Amino acid sequence: MSYDGYATMSVTVDDGVAWVTIDHPPINLLDLAMIQDLDRIGRQLESDDAVRVAVFGSANPDFFIAHADVTLIQLMPKEPPPKSAALGPFHRMVDRFRTMPKATIGMVEGRARGGGSEFLLSLDMRFGALGRAVLAQPEVALGIIPGGSGTQRLPRLIGRARALEVVLGCDDVPADLAERWGYLNRALPPTELRPFVERLARRIASFPASAIALAKASVNAADQTTEAGLVEEAHLFNLSLATPEAQQRMTRFMEVGGQTPEVEKGIDSALEKLLPR
Repeated sequence: MSYDGYATMSVTVDDGVAWVTIDHPPINLLDLAMIQDLDRIGRQLESDDAVRVAVFGSANPDFFIAHADVTLIQLMPKEPPPKSAALGPFHRMVDRFRTMPKATIGMVEGRARGGGSEFLLSLDMRFGALGRAVLAQPEVALGIIPGGSGTQRLPRLIGRARALEVVLGCDDVPADLAERWGYLNRALPPTELRPFVERLARRIASFPASAIALAKASVNAADQTTEAGLVEEAHLFNLSLATPEAQQRMTRFMEVGGQTPEVEKGIDSALEKLLPR
């Protein structure tokens, strides 16, 4: 599948990992051009069977995505329209990265505020550079509220009180604090960020696409009640068990010594041998 023609980003696919580099000088503004590209890349990644993992980074070490284009927001209707029962276009766009049957990862070196933070929050995982990565939701200072999913995703990640500190305080959250709160999965020294993310992405991409998709769907079901989530987990487990890849890999695991003390003490080396011969 070709990933040409993007105005604000470039894409390369290697061994099941799509590396998406946001490149929209001078500050990676989330303007109409970037919104259109994010919508297109989401649809393309979702349908590309060659991709198991998508990693989003930036060509600009100072900015991941600065924030949404304020001039676009100013063009929106001044009279509030009737409350809709369905997701709007922006919410549908960012939620696709949460629901697509691929692992989605943000690799943050610089600033991700407002809509940039909300895009990151829609990804499955976020990793940031210590001393460089900054996240924030500054909308209330402009008299509006986060409208691209921030008020919904942040409380689920970091809790209500901390989410209100971020949303109402409008302060930057540095990487070390973001990690402690759960805003970021991990904060790493800048020189270690890309090697860590690359190793994780390639590791996930080495696993069966069906298992990745079903595991992600099952984790997403945790938004339901515990009982409903457990019912969904059981169903998705049964679906995964029925796949040829699962049968092959479990057989191979036993062949290489699975469930013996020697192999279990160094199980990573055994897992690397699970690709079908």
